[in-house]
Amino acid sequence: MRLRANEAKKGDIRFTGDDISLAATMLDKISTTMEIIYYLMDRGEERSFVAILLSAQNIDLDKLIQEEKRNTDILFEVDKESSIYTIICQDTRVDGGYRFAERIMKRMLSEDAKDIYITQLEVRTTRYDIKYIIFKLLEIFIKMKIDGKEKEIVYNSLQ
Repeated sequence: MRLRANEAKKGDIRFTGDDISLAATMLDKISTTMEIIYYLMDRGEERSFVAILLSAQNIDLDKLIQEEKRNTDILFEVDKESSIYTIICQDTRVDGGYRFAERIMKRMLSEDAKDIYITQLEVRTTRYDIKYIIFKLLEIFIKMKIDGKEKEIVYNSLQ
């Protein structure tokens, strides 16, 4: 497939039809949970959270995450066929999210997983629209795939 001139700008991220479908699925599955976490943050009961978007092939990723996550972490199956999952880690900062992602990465590597991509986004304030957080997380995920950052953990923070 040929790129149009306006699609070839360096640094631009273009969402494909599949990416937009994935974004819509994430909005449907995750938004209400993030609203609850925002409520807790506004009340001072939560300080921050980390959203992790990850995928891997050749492995039962759902089972692996279930074994590694805490009971306060919330797991979402975003696209079972493509093995894409999101985890919301409540009351977690970027360093804690990174250590969790490292544990998952080590397990995936030890079980010979392929096409491993993990990105995380720390959210410290409720001033961001929930849709923005979901789109930003997906944008980082898409960019890391385009940049060939397989078997890396890409993280970012919204303050």
